[in-house]
Amino acid sequence: MSATITTTAATIAATIGWLFAAPAAFAQGGGHGPGHGPMTPGQMPMTPGQMPMMQGHGAHHGAGPAAADSPATAAFKAANERMHRDLAIDYTGDADVDFVKGMIPHHQGAIDMARIVLAFGKDPEVKKLAEEIVRTQEAEIAQMRAILQRLGK
Repeated sequence: MSATITTTAATIAATIGWLFAAPAAFAQGGGHGPGHGPMTPGQMPMTPGQMPMMQGHGAHHGAGPAAADSPATAAFKAANERMHRDLAIDYTGDADVDFVKGMIPHHQGAIDMARIVLAFGKDPEVKKLAEEIVRTQEAEIAQMRAILQRLGK
């Protein structure tokens, strides 16, 4: 049993490391979310129920994978937590900038989830959809980063 737990932990660590190794070009300055200091003016706190997709996380939210989680489930949980942490942007009051800054982590979350299904999924239609999501949303992220650069943000 110990070998199974060790193997599962190693698989999860390898999967999460592969999924979330961010190239320097995508590194963002400053932290957002838990553990990164107090909220700054312009950030909007989230209250329970504001984002329906976050309801029902209960005790596991932020606690990492449960002992019984499959590697895919652990990877999905990590991707979800990362996306929601990264969605906590500093709002500027400029709707164009705030939209683009918020959509980048939203799209990255979709890419991360698509990569998980490509690694663990079995259904050919779902995997084809995931491949399309990676392709289109990576292109859109590049476009949004160019827009931010053009806007001087």
